[in-house]
Amino acid sequence: MSVKDTKAEVNTITYDKDKIEDKVGSIYEAIVIMGKRAEQINAEIRTELHNKLDEFAVHNSTLEEVFENREQIEISKHYEKLPKPTSIAIEEWLNGDVYFRKTEDRK
Repeated sequence: MSVKDTKAEVNTITYDKDKIEDKVGSIYEAIVIMGKRAEQINAEIRTELHNKLDEFAVHNSTLEEVFENREQIEISKHYEKLPKPTSIAIEEWLNGDVYFRKTEDRK
């Protein structure tokens, strides 16, 4: 699932606690899994954004030239409008798109 194709909420909403903890039986375990997925999503978005902005990087430019680059500004605005990684992770969790496994204690 692409981050750009997500239907995740941009604003804060309240979720049903029972739906979130349904797959693992513990709200805390579900939050840890969603948190780790949000970190993965954040890293993907950050890498993609840096790669796009590096295309415009000119190392000999003056400060005025940097602020006048409209393409960079538009790309940055686009990424600011995306849903937060946490919202995307919650949506993926509720849709069953997150793979996770439990490591069992070896005795």
